[in-house]
Amino acid sequence: MSETYVITGASDGVGAAAARLLHATRPDDRMVVVGRNPEKTRAVGRELGTDYFTADFSELDQVRALAEELSQLGPIRGLANNAGGLFDTAVRTVDGYERTWQVNVVAPFLLTALLKDQLRGPESVVVNTSSIAANLFARFDADDPNTFEKFSPLRSYGNAKYGDVLLTRFLHAHDFNSVAFHPGVLSTNFSKSSSSLMGKFYNFRPAASQMGTPSQGAERLVHFLTGVRGVHYQSGEFYLKPYQPSRTRSRDQERELAHEVFNQLGLQLDVSLD
Repeated sequence: MSETYVITGASDGVGAAAARLLHATRPDDRMVVVGRNPEKTRAVGRELGTDYFTADFSELDQVRALAEELSQLGPIRGLANNAGGLFDTAVRTVDGYERTWQVNVVAPFLLTALLKDQLRGPESVVVNTSSIAANLFARFDADDPNTFEKFSPLRSYGNAKYGDVLLTRFLHAHDFNSVAFHPGVLSTNFSKSSSSLMGKFYNFRPAASQMGTPSQGAERLVHFLTGVRGVHYQSGEFYLKPYQPSRTRSRDQERELAHEVFNQLGLQLDVSLD
């Protein structure tokens, strides 16, 4: 029986590589690619002969419109919340959130919540692309998850990637299969326009030549997206190393923090996982 997989951030990098890998290994399943750039997203969709949609996650109305389209597809076997970004300056979006937090965390949470009925299958899974930055740079304050105060590109990005870990814990607590993972230190375009320390590192040619490729990150993503709970992954976990769960804080601390952050966010967005 054909199954449906949705990958966001699929116009380039790990997302596009994952779409290609999934299409090659599971040609009978339905693949849906989502990206911000219309031309690049269209190119990937047409290359693979798959459905494709565009949405800019810095505008939540576009996320809601995307969810409306995706809700017509029926049950979703795997949702990869892979869209994200690293930004140099603090920008308040039209929705009132700091751009880094919105694109990496708020929008994926909203999309997942709006698709909750399609993700209730016993084998369905939500895979959130996090980063080692959650361990290295996060200085998370539940009173300021947007990082409007004391903003820096690295702190904001680290907090957002830690937010993806918290989202994974929150989804698991609400009986959704969920995983967060670090795709590896890869040579991709995600920080191409950033002049931050991380951006300079990723864009430094000698360093980039020593990094992994998008296809390596794609292998990890597809492993979790098509995997079986208890066999290929443990739900609610953050995989820093390829297939080994990692800790950021104590489980009780993260459970409480996740509920505090996403219950409040759910009220703001008027969505619920219940």
